[in-house]
Amino acid sequence: MADVDLVEDVASLRDVDHAEFRAEVEHERAKLKDAIGDGVFDNPQGSIGLEYEFYAVAESDTAEGRSPVSDAGHLMRVPRRLLSMIGFEKELGLHNAEMSTSPQPLNEYGLRSQEAEVQSRLAAALDVTRTEGMRLVSDGIWTIPPHGETAREYLMASATDADVTIATNMSDAVRYHAMANSDAARVGLVLDAPHVSLDADTVMPESLITSIQPHYQVPQATDLPNYFAYALRVAAPLLALCANSPFVPPDCYDDGTTIEDAIEDGWDAHRIAVFETVLNAPSETAGKVRFPREIESAEQAVDRVADDELLVPTDVESKGRYDDAFAHFRHKHGSFWRWVRPVFDGPSKSAANARIEFRPIAGQPTVRDSVAVLAAFAGLMVELPQSDHPVDRLEWETAYDNFYAAMRDGLDADLCWITEDGHETRRIEGIYDDLLGHAEAGLRAKDLTDDQIDAYLQPLRERVECRVTPATWKRDRARAAAEDGADLTEAIETAQHDYFERQRATLLEGSFVDWLDG
Repeated sequence: MADVDLVEDVASLRDVDHAEFRAEVEHERAKLKDAIGDGVFDNPQGSIGLEYEFYAVAESDTAEGRSPVSDAGHLMRVPRRLLSMIGFEKELGLHNAEMSTSPQPLNEYGLRSQEAEVQSRLAAALDVTRTEGMRLVSDGIWTIPPHGETAREYLMASATDADVTIATNMSDAVRYHAMANSDAARVGLVLDAPHVSLDADTVMPESLITSIQPHYQVPQATDLPNYFAYALRVAAPLLALCANSPFVPPDCYDDGTTIEDAIEDGWDAHRIAVFETVLNAPSETAGKVRFPREIESAEQAVDRVADDELLVPTDVESKGRYDDAFAHFRHKHGSFWRWVRPVFDGPSKSAANARIEFRPIAGQPTVRDSVAVLAAFAGLMVELPQSDHPVDRLEWETAYDNFYAAMRDGLDADLCWITEDGHETRRIEGIYDDLLGHAEAGLRAKDLTDDQIDAYLQPLRERVECRVTPATWKRDRARAAAEDGADLTEAIETAQHDYFERQRATLLEGSFVDWLDG
């Protein structure tokens, strides 16, 4: 049975006047452009931040009688009271938890602070969740459903009341449930990938995926288009290097699919496809989740959001923030799902900022790996515009093709890059020597020492040298299990359990490259 109050809250959104909401957005569009022109969103230097999503699994603890060994690794619902205790935020699914770091200036202390904040808060959270018989996992996609349920049952459980459909295992945020009940626009509600098909009544299948999202605040809002152009070009090689979602839950595959089918035909970054097919309506439009076009000005970035298809209009309440002056615009921005996304906001006028959210990267095996991505992206955002690197002349269509090739094939993708000397290359060594070399130069420009830079970037360099990513690591373990006679379910779960065990010892202080020795 659906929660009565939640049903009423979702249903009430149908009474929101769409024309009035759009009129407010138009009014705020003009105010926001004026604020950009007045320098409100400028900052003295580039700053960084990180959003970090996790999911919870059962942690065997037979000594204290909490979770039997047979339950270990199965997805778990996180009690809402527990989220508040550990200072994390709810995400789409009841199994999700999200951490957002405090923005810091990009320098050695800022990067150190980002890593220390994640480690400190995550360590405290792990201590608390352990007492509940669960563990938070940093990963790209979950593949083992709750004990006693199939993934399809968990993802598709719903109840309908007063013509409102509520997902049983979704957080009670009205906006999540409203997406599938909107009169303004449609969403896809399907999973569509090689050997995978699922039709749902809600957007709950999107809760399969988890991510990290590095943020970079640009010093001058008017320079946003230049940073944005470079962020689009680096998206593919960073996605390829960080791919971590080669499988979906076994019962989401079509009947008759073998582990060999899943390995040979599957993609390295199914997370990209999950987000796009669940939230993009099947139509001729480009879709709300997509690799975005370039922008010619900060004002055009505002227009992109303001003109985006309206999904869920709502009555907006003031929270006493500076950017409440653009509250309707910010609400629209919440469903402006682009893999690289411009953001204009701030709790106060002095803290207002223009930033780039870099959204293609799945959750990584360890905190150090996640901070490596943040450091690399930030270094690139410093150095590529500063050096006028020629990769911004790479055709947008090529950057687009690169992105989806990286989604499919990871480090085996046929990517095109323009090096510092202006030459095109498709050689993996040429691409990553140039890419990580400029990330290094950007960090050096922010006064990091060579030893500090090496500590941040070496985990990524070793992935290139070894030609291994978290996705290929999982696939290798599933393949080995299959060679020992495991079927689709057994092979995927074996790979997932191996991932859990390696992460247990390395999440807070180790690195994915530590996993490559054994």
